[in-house]
Amino acid sequence: MSAWLRDESPLSPGMSDDERRADIFGLLRDESRHHTARVTPAGAEWLASAGPYSRSTLSLWTAHPTAPAVLPCGSAFDVVNAPAIFGRRMLDRLWSQGPGSGPVAAYRGRTLLFAAPGTAQRLPSLLSWEEWGGSAPDGRETAPPPLLCHGTGDAVTVPPLSPGPASGPRWLVAPDTRHPWLPGPDVLLWACVRAARDQAASGTGSVPRPRTAADQPAGAVAAAAARLPQSCS
Repeated sequence: MSAWLRDESPLSPGMSDDERRADIFGLLRDESRHHTARVTPAGAEWLASAGPYSRSTLSLWTAHPTAPAVLPCGSAFDVVNAPAIFGRRMLDRLWSQGPGSGPVAAYRGRTLLFAAPGTAQRLPSLLSWEEWGGSAPDGRETAPPPLLCHGTGDAVTVPPLSPGPASGPRWLVAPDTRHPWLPGPDVLLWACVRAARDQAASGTGSVPRPRTAADQPAGAVAAAAARLPQSCS
């Protein structure tokens, strides 16, 4: 499979869809075994389900596993698009004090948090209702930077299944299941409030590496979810 990774030419035109799927899924199983930021076969199926032609998407990825793809939002997922550092602060809060996160990607100085469908419509209203007034003791504002919310009618560039150019999109938390848990607007508001407080208190700078499910002890995510406040306002 490692040789197939280096050869990005299309597979034989006579190869069936099932053979193509078996080939790419075999690759993903090998590649994701020791890498929490690489897509699993089930994760690839979930991503492909976002578009109307999932079989064509999987075939494209089979031929070009290091190429990013453009997928529509609003069906399988919405995306909350934050500035890189602020998005990493949100992600760190989700893993350190909350229920964890869904898939997360980085691209062009932005952090893309995959969210439950409908989040793009609801989250802006929750953010506008939040009382952000006041500032940190040193005068820094506590309000978060503007967030872009992508939902129905929008599309986003998702990272390739296998790592591509360093300047391209990459997974911070890769999809690893056919039905991933995705945070909704209340959870993301909660993370946003706390990330804004962190940013006001410490200013911009280096952000701790976000932890993934592989870093959590057994039952930690479930226990964190039980501690999550029911109201984010």
